[in-house]
Amino acid sequence: MRLTDLSVKRLKAPDSGQKTFFDDAMPGFGIRVSQGGAKSFVVMYGTRRRLKTLGRYPALSLSDARKSARRFFVEAEEQTVVAPAEPIAFTAARDRFLRDSAARNKPATTGSYSRLLLRHFAFDCDLHEIDRRGIMKAIAPLAHTPSEQKHAFVAIRTMMNWCVRHGFIDVSPVPPIPQTTTARDRILTDRELVGVFNRSQDYGYPYGPIVRLLIMTGQRRGEIAAIRREWLTDDLITFPEGFAKNGREHRVPLTATVVKLIDDLPDLGGDLLFPSRNDHTRPFNGWSKCKARFDEPLGMAPYTLHDLRRTFSSNMARLGTPIHVTEKMLNHVSGTLGGIAAVYNRYAYLDEMRRAFEAHDAFLANLAAQ
Repeated sequence: MRLTDLSVKRLKAPDSGQKTFFDDAMPGFGIRVSQGGAKSFVVMYGTRRRLKTLGRYPALSLSDARKSARRFFVEAEEQTVVAPAEPIAFTAARDRFLRDSAARNKPATTGSYSRLLLRHFAFDCDLHEIDRRGIMKAIAPLAHTPSEQKHAFVAIRTMMNWCVRHGFIDVSPVPPIPQTTTARDRILTDRELVGVFNRSQDYGYPYGPIVRLLIMTGQRRGEIAAIRREWLTDDLITFPEGFAKNGREHRVPLTATVVKLIDDLPDLGGDLLFPSRNDHTRPFNGWSKCKARFDEPLGMAPYTLHDLRRTFSSNMARLGTPIHVTEKMLNHVSGTLGGIAAVYNRYAYLDEMRRAFEAHDAFLANLAAQ
């Protein structure tokens, strides 16, 4: 099962003894419930599958327990890794790196590393035989997709740096390359926004509804793609603590239009609204191919899905929404709700957010009717 604040709270004590529930999102991490109802976070490690207690719930929160588990797995891995007596194959080193990444990072991060390394770096040789020329030859065919090329480069560089730290190679064949970056400030015009919005209504599941929800709610694409039915209650989505980018619980009021959109989605039998095509336990991840097909007939300047979030924020300002309400809607922890204000201002602003979302729905409907 996937451990969430709600599922942990609802765990019932066994009739006798103890029962351990392991987290699908972090292998080896779980919570043990005793007959008396006491709950303790644990990690399972080593070839003998030993259990170590991290702390008792609720004194130790789920979010803090995950962080402790990640640190424990990383330290355990570093203590057991030694420089190999013989050369290690690239595939073996890659698998070790991905296991370590799963202990350190969110599942989405490890999933991205896995996809990029498996798709673009099919080296059938020992790790020390790979040189810079081989790396650049592998990513050269991605020149027509600069974003994918950049992500692939970062993935292989991260893995090779990890291999150096763990003694598999002495020097990384992918040295840091200075890259210039520009501020992301793309905001869609009204005409462009209508074009994308109308296209999303005609485009099939799951990508079309995902884009429509991105436009209507302003949330991040990873958050929308990973929505679970257990997070939905009437007209509210509650992203659990530890899931969102800033690690805080985030509640998003839903307008009647969004509720109907979600109600009309096909139910494929799992908890995810938008499961991966090949694995219904994982969220949708076919972004590049779907976006290319989606954008083809639009005939507009290049944009990213994150630009929809920036456009949402800009339109909130046009509609007169107070900046602190917009930041609540976007789950920002800086700005007016950052620092000391975030400590003392615990007001949820749900009513204000609901009115703002409804005004935005009317704004979109008016644009589409023009």
